[in-house]
Amino acid sequence: MGILSKEEAQAILKKALSFSKADECEVSLSGSQGGNIRYARNAVSTAGDMSSMGLAISSTFGKKTGSATINEFDDASLEKVVRRSEELAQLAPANPEYVTLEGPKTFAESITFNPATAAITPDIRAEAVRKSLEVAKAAKLEAAGFLENTTSFSAIMNSKGLFAYNKDTDVSFSVTTRNQAGTGSGYVSNSFNDISKLDTLALTKIAAGKANGSAGARAIEPGKYTVILEPLAASDMLSNLVRSFDARGAEEGRSFMSKKGGGARLGEQLFNEQVNIYSDPFNPDLPGATWNGDGLPIERTSWVEKGVVKNLSYSRFWAQKKGVKPIPGAGRIIMEGGSASLEDLIKSTEKGILVTRFWYIRSVDPQTLLQTGLTRDGTFYIENGKIMFPIKNFRFNESPIIMLNNVEALGKPERNGNMIVPPMKIRDFTFSSLSDAV
Repeated sequence: MGILSKEEAQAILKKALSFSKADECEVSLSGSQGGNIRYARNAVSTAGDMSSMGLAISSTFGKKTGSATINEFDDASLEKVVRRSEELAQLAPANPEYVTLEGPKTFAESITFNPATAAITPDIRAEAVRKSLEVAKAAKLEAAGFLENTTSFSAIMNSKGLFAYNKDTDVSFSVTTRNQAGTGSGYVSNSFNDISKLDTLALTKIAAGKANGSAGARAIEPGKYTVILEPLAASDMLSNLVRSFDARGAEEGRSFMSKKGGGARLGEQLFNEQVNIYSDPFNPDLPGATWNGDGLPIERTSWVEKGVVKNLSYSRFWAQKKGVKPIPGAGRIIMEGGSASLEDLIKSTEKGILVTRFWYIRSVDPQTLLQTGLTRDGTFYIENGKIMFPIKNFRFNESPIIMLNNVEALGKPERNGNMIVPPMKIRDFTFSSLSDAV
């Protein structure tokens, strides 16, 4: 019992709500099913299928809210969890920021469900991994990877008459390849809504090329360099930036979007004019639900246009306080790019460094979004438009704000996790020290 239809979910939610005695009540129901396969040292280590489902209920008296969860769905269990949430609500302190629940709405039908991805079997996963291992063995490398597919649904209903339902699919794949001496490493990671777009053979070939190509890395001096960030590295850098497009944090003086003396830097040019960032639940490569957990519609939203910040997200409370329309935060981000390939960016670079990805990223200064972390799994020196040799990994100290001001060129965007980002050519990227890790 992992995936319920719209009608099945609606019936359970209606039943749960029928037991409510609270002033306001909201019930959410979600479930997922799928499977995974993990491998290491060129052999499968674990594989399995999973299925889960749970219901959460929030009951409110005045501005006092209590929540409870359950994974049993008979009438007695549903009544029990409703009573429990009501008991907890009576014990809770009043929430001064409580906003009354949203009323009924009509949401656009999403494009998040893909039947072929929902139909993935253990045999399909095993065949995908077999192709990956074939590449690793042929290149005399050891591979460790993970492939997972998930079909899930979520639904909400409240005492004001709101109901929303969504069903989606996803498949993700990542693999690390290393040479047997442990001196070279490569990595790829990708996610898709549609299984037909996943090519484990081609992806593992990329990782294998990096692993064999990164052996015998040389040390070069830290400093400021022109870098080409592959989409994976670029998305690593942008995560904190996206979370900062929040009106309340900006207006309360807590983010890089805060204006000196108060207010937000909305409408200001903060980045290079090549930078365009938006979210869109109908992007075919990164589809999303058309509503959020607050019962608000999610629509295409432009966050940055030609380097100018165009929108900030407003929670329902902050929107009410400021007398504006609430804008849901950007859960899935798309950054526009150009038509250039990664190879084109390399060819256009006189001297620079190619970065596969970053890891162990930590915040140094939330106000400037300064971050530190390490390069990993393939870092290479470029000269006269060619990769000349592998180099030892660096620690970096850089802010995505400065990074997006120093954009020289953008390539063709690719999906990584919940982002679509292009490879980026950036000048004056700061590497602070060397790292001996591979």
